[in-house]
Amino acid sequence: MNNLDMDSLSDDNDDFDDEDTLDGRFLIFSLADRSYGIEIKFITEIVGMQSITEIPDMPTFIKGVINLRGKVIALIDVRDRFRMQSIGYNDKTCVIILNVNQQLIGLIVDTVKEVIKIAPTNMEEAPRFGDHQGNQFIKSIAKVSDDVKVLLNIEKLLKDEDQLALDVAISNQT
Repeated sequence: MNNLDMDSLSDDNDDFDDEDTLDGRFLIFSLADRSYGIEIKFITEIVGMQSITEIPDMPTFIKGVINLRGKVIALIDVRDRFRMQSIGYNDKTCVIILNVNQQLIGLIVDTVKEVIKIAPTNMEEAPRFGDHQGNQFIKSIAKVSDDVKVLLNIEKLLKDEDQLALDVAISNQT
């Protein structure tokens, strides 16, 4: 898959008006048969799978780093992060490049679907099931037509200790 221009993704859900801003816009991607969303404001680009340089002694969901036009970017396999069954990467597998707290991170996902607008009135707080760790990744649940999208809190995908180890590994790669 070639680099994907964010403007080329459809934005069919225009049921609420807001000026030409990124607020309320989400990139929808899939893992297995589930749909997830990330706020567009964090996304810099979408690329196909790249050659990955593995980094020793990292959590299994951190697959390594890539060199994208001279920038070293850590890759997180979202399936592994969510403890889903691993599948091999294929021509539909994408890497979503995010800018999180001034650091570029790539998320490996099964496929990218669309960009949609979601009105705040269609979002609900994620249900809480005790102190289960998985809850930290969910920012809210959105109702879109007859479907439900899980909107992610991308700032929580890495724990502090994972972030620290990753920072050290990336600084050793540059």
